Amino acid sequence: MTPDEYCQQRAAASGSSFYYSFLFLEPRRRQAITALYAFCREVDDVVDECPDAGLARTKLDWWRGEVAALYRGRPGHPVTQALAVSLKEFQLPQEQLLEIIDGMEMDLDNARYADFKALHLYCYRVASVVGLLAAEIFGYRERQTLKYAHDLGLAFQLTNIIRDVGEDARRGRIYLPQDELARFGVTESDLLNANYSESFRRLMQFQVERAQATYQQAFAQLPAADRKAQRAGLVMAAIYRATLNEIVHDDFRVLDQRISLPPLRKLWLAGKTWITA
Repeated sequence: MTPDEYCQQRAAASGSSFYYSFLFLEPRRRQAITALYAFCREVDDVVDECPDAGLARTKLDWWRGEVAALYRGRPGHPVTQALAVSLKEFQLPQEQLLEIIDGMEMDLDNARYADFKALHLYCYRVASVVGLLAAEIFGYRERQTLKYAHDLGLAFQLTNIIRDVGEDARRGRIYLPQDELARFGVTESDLLNANYSESFRRLMQFQVERAQATYQQAFAQLPAADRKAQRAGLVMAAIYRATLNEIVHDDFRVLDQRISLPPLRKLWLAGKTWITA
């Protein structure tokens, strides 16, 4: 199996909305974004699948070393070998790949966030930085596009948090800010016991409205000159926002199930958005 085949397998197996956004890219950009996505999956899985926090930190440190090896021209892992091809053409700062690892490590240190300001740093590292790297791969002419990419990454992460409230709580992590839980009268026990109260619905409506406002803020910052180049991000946004709408339509039933779109609908949204964006 070649490094590119390994990354492609990682992307396809995840069933992520990101995979569908890659389908229409030209080969060199598709190779690069698939390698970046595989990198994110690798370091995320370290935290999600390793019950021993000490071992997880050791593995993340190994990945930091592997990133350093990548930029010295000596990558060893299939993912970094695939990323090495991207470095020849795209500006992918080493510090941003390391910041993604730092974000994943935050899950080992923080299972709760006092307020949205505290949560924002986490979202920046695990999502906005990915958006900035993706923008480099997709291409842009105006620096304003990086503000769009930053905010779009934040919007994606806010959507993930909404979608995965119940699943995350069962893993011991609650990303909904503690002050907002208190403001709406929702307890951690409510989340773990799937208590669908009116208070919970108001809390989730608040979360959805913030996510939707973040999408709108991102779109407002995308220059017309770069819209075509950034179509892959717009495809992701179409799928993510459709998922958000499904969550609202399903009355925020996110505590005991994972709401997602079927693959054919994702593919339809991807094709439609690619053509019309």
